[in-house]
Amino acid sequence: MVASPAVCYRAWTQEFDRWFAAPGTLLMTAEVNAPFFFETHFDGQRHPHYGRFLRLIPDELVEITWVTGDPGTKGAETVVTIELAPSGSGAQLKLTHAGFTDEDIRVGHEEASLLGLEHLDKCMAEEEEK
Repeated sequence: MVASPAVCYRAWTQEFDRWFAAPGTLLMTAEVNAPFFFETHFDGQRHPHYGRFLRLIPDELVEITWVTGDPGTKGAETVVTIELAPSGSGAQLKLTHAGFTDEDIRVGHEEASLLGLEHLDKCMAEEEEK
């Protein structure tokens, strides 16, 4: 990632609406066991997302539960783990998403995650340039 570990951590814990959530829909407080909510909007439909923070280590680790409807996780509570480490002037980011109920859902999320991380880096790297 071009963005630093601190900026990436903030993107996952405070600024989801800068790169992923629809503006005005984010309810999030970065505390272990604190629930969060946001929506994404795609093809004229809203997609609610729910979860809670499981583990937080500033600038190093974010672990959350992730629940969406159909076509997302289809109501299954999955776990997303983001590991961050310095890499030059940016960050090495490792995303693990576990707990899918079937292979089609897993593959769909894998493809979407790659696009999402590219978008996160683009949006947050703009902040690094300021």
